Amino acid sequence: MNRKLDTTMNKLIYVDYDEEGVFVYQAFKPETVEIAVKLGTFGKGFGLDRITWIKPSFCWVLRRTKYATKNRMQGIARIKISHEAFLEILNQSVETMWNENLYPNQDNWQTEINKSDVIHQWDPERDVIGKRLNRQAIQIGIRGEVIKKYVSDYIIGVEDVSQLVREIGAVKKKGSSKYPEIPEEKEYAISDELFKKLGCLREDDSSVI
Repeated sequence: MNRKLDTTMNKLIYVDYDEEGVFVYQAFKPETVEIAVKLGTFGKGFGLDRITWIKPSFCWVLRRTKYATKNRMQGIARIKISHEAFLEILNQSVETMWNENLYPNQDNWQTEINKSDVIHQWDPERDVIGKRLNRQAIQIGIRGEVIKKYVSDYIIGVEDVSQLVREIGAVKKKGSSKYPEIPEEKEYAISDELFKKLGCLREDDSSVI
């Protein structure tokens, strides 16, 4: 199916980062996260033989996991990877929907999807209470050799933020506005070439599509 480009919402890379690297999130069973924290990377409970999705958006994870209460998603890992690793992953990625502005036909796009170890999609971004924002958040799926490098080389450290996520959920349930401090995500600078490859969109400049 031909992809209808959405020119009403920004598609930008927002992520929490510092000089050393960027932070992404994944949800698992609590014991998987506990082991990862101890090892500094993933071990038992983490599959290398299937695709795994990493999410730069903390608030998107809040909603997706129902504030760390959804079955097999009660453990929320905050993973730090290097800037070099993050860009290496993004540069290999192919969007999960055909964009005729990037690929001449669907067969060409499907070939790229099949041979790439990284895919991505854009989903509505959320705020801390789950309300939609006027931008979309990128979700990145990794597999094959990339997932092996992710575990062995890319990860700098792992933190368990499950309790923070549940605390935020409890505040939301009470209807209070006094939320714990959450990670600050900022637009991440990427090259014009990568911006186009990922299908990014800035609302005031549709020419980048």
